[in-house]
Amino acid sequence: MSNYTDEDDDYGDYKDDFWGRTPQSSYFEIAKTANQNVVEKEIEAVFRRLAVVERMLEERGITEQDIKREIDSTVIDEDIDGRTGSVFIDLVGRIVTQCE
Repeated sequence: MSNYTDEDDDYGDYKDDFWGRTPQSSYFEIAKTANQNVVEKEIEAVFRRLAVVERMLEERGITEQDIKREIDSTVIDEDIDGRTGSVFIDLVGRIVTQCE
């Protein structure tokens, strides 16, 4: 497991209570009702970030098999769960602020 710690604790303990929901369920609820142009723009930004990271990994010689193996080994990983939750929280924030 990773030694990642969230030093700034911006989101508190979102796993216990993020408006009474998980970050993922909050995103999916908001994505259904928000301006779809905003949602699409933000999803495209997430995919672009993913594409940049994939290219960086390829440039460092990390293969698709290496990535799959790492994904498979992190099915239960608090660090990855926290980072995934943070991505959803950031996405919700960007969507909501643009739709106000």
